Amino acid sequence: QVQLVESGGGLVQAGESLRLSCAASGSIFTNNIMGFYRQAPGKQRELVATVSSGGSATYSDSVKGRFAISRDYGKNTVELQMQNLKPEDTAVYFCNLHLFNGRNFWGQGTQVTVSS
Repeated sequence: QVQLVESGGGLVQAGESLRLSCAASGSIFTNNIMGFYRQAPGKQRELVATVSSGGSATYSDSVKGRFAISRDYGKNTVELQMQNLKPEDTAVYFCNLHLFNGRNFWGQGTQVTVSS
């Protein structure tokens, strides 16, 4: 079975930075996409950033230029470096692993709160 363990998150002021990490274990296979999604209260879960096993990264328009995603393929980890955080970035952030056989796995979620 696949497990995703997240770390990071917390409470910061606008303009500050945070780093989220996610470690994957189990049968994750070689070809996959890892990344982070977020869900704010009363809103749908939305993509933040993903990176494929080939190194191709995708970002939502709202975080481009502020967030950077990276992977350590040897450790099966993914990190999201978040800079210049804004109050609208406040949400629960979920790590995601998408396998090319169509299966999706989620982490437990970590709260990010940005005060103005």
